[in-house]
Amino acid sequence: MIAIFADTHRTEGHGLVAEALAAARDADAIVHAGDFKTESVLDAFQAFPAPLFAVAGNVDEPGVEERLPTERTVCVDGVRIALRHRPDGGETALALFGRERDADVVVFGHSHRPTLVETDDVVLCNPGSHAQPRGFRPGFATLSRENGRLHITIREPDGTVIEDATRALDDR
Repeated sequence: MIAIFADTHRTEGHGLVAEALAAARDADAIVHAGDFKTESVLDAFQAFPAPLFAVAGNVDEPGVEERLPTERTVCVDGVRIALRHRPDGGETALALFGRERDADVVVFGHSHRPTLVETDDVVLCNPGSHAQPRGFRPGFATLSRENGRLHITIREPDGTVIEDATRALDDR
C-alpha cells in the first residue's frame, strides 16, 4: 500500500493522526506532493520506515527545496506515479503530464481540496491536506494494486471515505 499526502504546512512534525498515521506507518511507500514547509516536517516524514517519494511545494523553505525536485516520476509495486505540487493548467495539463511520463496516477496538491479524477488513461489524485484543509475536508489517500487493478481511496484522517476509484492496470 502507498500512503499519499500533500499540503502539510507545518513547522514541526508530520501532524498525522488516527488512520492517516496508521497508513504512513504501514505503507510500503509514502508519496508527498509538497508544501511540507520546513525541513523538520520533511524529516518527520522521512522517519517512517517506508521510503518517501516527494516533491517541493510553493511554500517550502529553501532547505526543503534544495532536497527535493519540483517534479518526479516513480514506480512502486508496478504503479507509475507522476508527482508535482501545482496543478498548473488544470486537469488537461495534469493528464498530459501523466501521459508524457507513462504514469498510471498523477499526484498533486496545492488546492487542499481532496479530488479524484479519472481520465481515459490516468487517474488524477489530490489527497487534500490532512493538517490544514482550508475549508475543505481534511484528507489523505491510499493506493494499492491487486489482481491487475489499481485502487485509490481518499479518506479523512479518521478513516471516513471521501472518494475512491478502481481501474485496470496495464501489465508492466
